[in-house]
Amino acid sequence: MGDPFSELVTAVQPYQARKAYTCPGCDLSIPAGTGHLVVVPEFEPDMRRHWHRGCWYKEGRRRGSLAS
Repeated sequence: MGDPFSELVTAVQPYQARKAYTCPGCDLSIPAGTGHLVVVPEFEPDMRRHWHRGCWYKEGRRRGSLAS
């Protein structure tokens, strides 16, 4: 079995971003048309979250891991 904390990180290009989301890293809006990352926990796909790139990389440093 894999790492219980592994996540799939996918880049969303600006032309793909059709809805606004709230980034869990900073609680600010990610407006439609803004490139960002979608992070999906491997074992909890319902916990998918949309992050600003900078917020996700900061979260990776906070966790002490490489945020890919």
